[in-house]
Amino acid sequence: MIRIEGIAAFVATVEHGSISGAARQLRLSKSVVSERLAELERSLGGALLHRTTRKLSLTEDGSAFLPRAQRITRDVVEAAADIAERRGTLAGALRIAAPVTFGHMHLGPALYPFLRRHPEIQLTLDLDDRRIDVASSGHDAIIRQGVIDDTRLVVWKLAKSHRLLVASADYLAEHGTPKSIEDLRQHRGIFYTNRGAADWRFRTTAGPVAIQAKQAFGVNNGDMIRDAVIAGLGLAMLPAFIAAPAIKAGTLVNVPLDLVADEEWIYIAHTQGRDPSTKLRALRDHLKQAFGDPPYWDAA
Repeated sequence: MIRIEGIAAFVATVEHGSISGAARQLRLSKSVVSERLAELERSLGGALLHRTTRKLSLTEDGSAFLPRAQRITRDVVEAAADIAERRGTLAGALRIAAPVTFGHMHLGPALYPFLRRHPEIQLTLDLDDRRIDVASSGHDAIIRQGVIDDTRLVVWKLAKSHRLLVASADYLAEHGTPKSIEDLRQHRGIFYTNRGAADWRFRTTAGPVAIQAKQAFGVNNGDMIRDAVIAGLGLAMLPAFIAAPAIKAGTLVNVPLDLVADEEWIYIAHTQGRDPSTKLRALRDHLKQAFGDPPYWDAA
């Protein structure tokens, strides 16, 4: 008879790459995880893992069994969470991905009260500035800032995200303050590499305009873009949730330009065709309230 404990041990071992990693996740001893794996293999009548002193690897049978094992463990966890939610308790695993800078500046402080209020939720937050494909990454949802353009996702808006054209006072004193679109094209720009060099997008009476300045520096992290601007390397378009504290402190200048930046959002998204859990909906509602409308960082 196949036991769910053995399937869970197998999935955890593969996902963590070792029995010791699986033991830490499952909060069991290594010997117990090994016993459960051995029992599962006996029940299935074949080896699922090649074991060496250096690493574990899947056998052919293990590769075939893994997707179903992952689905079984996910279904069991979600079923248990559904029962808890029917009884009025939010519970179970929840895995979210979010950008690094927004995560530590705003998402973390908003999450902690939610997790204290719902201690049965086991949240895993992956902070990563890469564009994650939620359909294949195993995440329940992603939190992102920007233009909403992925039609494969179901998107919930959390807060408006205004972008500001910023520079240091020293840079403007040396290179001049841009007054027009043509002026901007002559300036040095600091760009978020995941969005490209034509990332300065504005709305005008003639329609949307994308401006490509001379790239001085490209990086995939908002903190480093802000710091590079403060260091005088060039101009950047930064969301208000990053730029506002530095503008208030006087280390950044909001460049006065008679243009309106393209509308963007902080949003949470999940894949189509899969009903979001009650706890994910509750998290969405909590974050919307925590960020406010307009969001509190705009007031700063």
